[in-house]
This record gives sequence, C-alpha cells and structure tokens, in this order.
Amino acid sequence: MGRPDLSRRHLLSAAGGLTVAAGFGFAALGTGADALASGADTRVRYWNLFSGGDGANMIAMLEAFRKAHPGIDVKDSTLQWGNPFYTKLAMAAAGNRAPDLGVMHMGRVTGFSPGRLLDPWDVGLLAKYGVREQDYNPALWKRGVIDGKLYALPLDIHVQLCFYRKDVLKKAGLLGDDGRMIPVTSTDEWFDVLKKARAVQKKGLQTIGLWTNDQNFQWWFFVAFYTQLGGRWFNADNTEVLFDPDKATQVLEFLRRHVTDGYVIPGAPTGEQFINGAPFTWEGNWSVPVFSGAKLDYGATPLPPVFGRQATHAESHAFVLPHQAGRGGATNEGAHELAAYVVTHALQWAAGGHIPAYTPTLSTAAYKKLTPQNEYVSAMDHQATEPKVWFAGSTGVLAQDLGPVVVSSTMGSAKPASVAQTMKRHLTRLLASKNPMDGRTAAQGGAVA
Repeated sequence: MGRPDLSRRHLLSAAGGLTVAAGFGFAALGTGADALASGADTRVRYWNLFSGGDGANMIAMLEAFRKAHPGIDVKDSTLQWGNPFYTKLAMAAAGNRAPDLGVMHMGRVTGFSPGRLLDPWDVGLLAKYGVREQDYNPALWKRGVIDGKLYALPLDIHVQLCFYRKDVLKKAGLLGDDGRMIPVTSTDEWFDVLKKARAVQKKGLQTIGLWTNDQNFQWWFFVAFYTQLGGRWFNADNTEVLFDPDKATQVLEFLRRHVTDGYVIPGAPTGEQFINGAPFTWEGNWSVPVFSGAKLDYGATPLPPVFGRQATHAESHAFVLPHQAGRGGATNEGAHELAAYVVTHALQWAAGGHIPAYTPTLSTAAYKKLTPQNEYVSAMDHQATEPKVWFAGSTGVLAQDLGPVVVSSTMGSAKPASVAQTMKRHLTRLLASKNPMDGRTAAQGGAVA
C-alpha cells in the first residue's frame, strides 16, 4: 500500500527555486478568452495543487460555490504538487499571465517575493464576505502578514499526528477512561508506552511507523520536537543563527532510539502496517480518510509532548493573489468572494483531516462530531512551524537541505551530535544566501508581521 493517499507528496522535484519555464505549458492555463458559463458575468481563474481526496473535496466546495453564485464562472486548474507548481505560478506572475486566485503552502509565501509575485489581500473586501482577522488563530493569521500587509489567507492547518490502534492499546492498558490514549509527558513515558504496546501487538509488525528514511517526514518530526524544547532558528532580524546543537542532538537521539530499540522496521510501509495491526504510526492528518475508510478502531492525537511542551509540526494551505498588473475590478472581487466562501464553508475540507483555519467552524456541532478530528483540533493552539524565511516551507530549500541529514542520524549512518553541527552549518549558509526570486537574503526580505 505504501504511504496512504500521498501521491502528490511523491511528486517532489529534485531542484528548488525557479527552473526553465519552457515545456511546462503554463500559458495554456492562462487568461484565454473562452466563453463564460451560462448566466455568468465574471470569471475567476483559480490554480490549486490538490489531488486525491483533497482534490475531490475541493471540487465539491467549488461546485457548491457555483450553485450559490451563478454570476461567477470559476475556471479551476489543478497542477502538479511540489516545486513544479510553484515554478509555474512564479513564471505566470512574472509574465503577467497569472490566475486570479491561487493556493500556496504558508511557509512558501515569504520566499515568493510578496509585492512582486504576489498581491496583497484587501482585508476590507474579505470582511465584506465574512472573513475577519478575529476569526483566526492570531499566530496563524500573522504568518500570512509581511510588511504589514496580508499576503496569504489561511484555509487550514495540516499537522503531523500520532495515530494509535485502540484495540491494541486497550490490551496494553494504555487507554484512559475516555477511550483515548493515556497522556505522555516525557521520553521515558513514551518509550514505556511503546514497550507495553509491543508486548501485546501482532508478531511480525513494527510497533510504530516513523517514515525513518523519508526526508520530509523526518524533517517535520524534527521541527516538532525541536520546538518542544524551545529551540530557536534565527534572531528577529534574520542576521544571526541561534540554532542550538545540544537541543538538536536531544531530538536526533530521540528519533534514533526508535530504531535502535527495535520499535521501527526501517522501510516498512507504515500505513499498511497500521491497518494490519501495528499499534502506532506518525502520519499527516491527510491519512484520516484512509484509516477511516479501512474502518479501523483508532484515534489520533498531536505528536506527544515528550520534551514537556506541546508542539506538533503544522503547515497551512492558504489562498494567495498571484501578481497581476492592474489587479482590480469585478474579477478581483470575485477572487475575494470565492476564497472567503471556501474558507467559511470548510466543513467539507475538514472531512479530509485538515483543521479548518476559520475558527467559527471549529465550534459548530457538526465539526465537534467528526472523529478523530475532534481529538486533535487542539493542535491549532500549539503549531510548530518552520522559520519565516525565504528558504523555508513545504518542499522548500530548508527541508531539502536538512531533511536528508536528519534521516542520516535516524537511520544510523551518522552520529546525532555530528548531524546537529552539520545542520547548523547548513543554516548559516542558507541565511547568507539569496532568494532566486528577488536576489535578497532573509535579512533583506520582508519584515515579520
């Protein structure tokens, strides 16, 4: 089976930044003069990167919008996930052939040259359609603000979770009276939980799936636990590396111990093993539809706070306005209206496992009934995110550089303490490097909100 419902995450490009635009065919997705849908007087061209279950949910939301707004013709195009998508979007914006609305991972926005390749949102227009700053988690909203302007409107957060089999944990005495996994607050408690689960699990299966040889997952897990330790990356001006090798070593040793203590089978298909009875797997929340579809008796909680502080890795899908010369008028208002509609009608989106960013959705009776979503919704309040620099974000340069070295430690080809020093050297080099989008270093880029 391999990784559950992760086809788009297998489409990573080997090269970061911009590549040659020839052959991508982004012009075919541009602003042609084809006829409007019957009854429509405005067209909104919308590019996204959603495939699989996410793609089906987004299509359903767009169809609902079309029925409710017959005057707006939405022309949506789904592009290849990862760097190919960002390259096409950048080239379209630079060539004045950008769509009216797009989607990006929040962590990539800072590197996308806001003000040059992205246009800011009109917060007054968003408010007209029911979206206001006070309807958001403050930290999440501020991630989309650069130089005092909103460049990214969050749709969700998607987080790394600890999935667990209730049938196995019940045998091991690891379920509380509420039917959920007992709390874990230290590394000793966590490995005690694994030991007890292993004692009652099926033979031939690993105790936990950790994607030990996957650079993206290992990087995401590192970010979570480094944040739990209070680790910092850079100073406020992005002129100095504050990365702490000692804290990093603690995290790397923690991840490595899962292998040395025999709780992980490196290279094992984590999703398949979990479905077949493995007690635990750490996966993204996008695996919820897969495990629910398999009719498992399972739960999902944010990554355990083994270092004392709650923090689980989080990214965010966010709506953006790719740069257009002379942006404005009915089309621009239609883009604002479409984005606001999807954000405020995100219960369908939550079915895919994502946590809606629009907080009023989280308090609805319908959302509170969703399981296991209602178990990990608290992750909204303790997000562990990458630093706000141009080289961060999903499939960004930071993950491509540091992910493989984390894997080398987890898999045992390098010592944790040595890898921690290597990570600091990478961060020092990246901080001094220039964004290929605009030729500026992190210190020269947009200010934090």
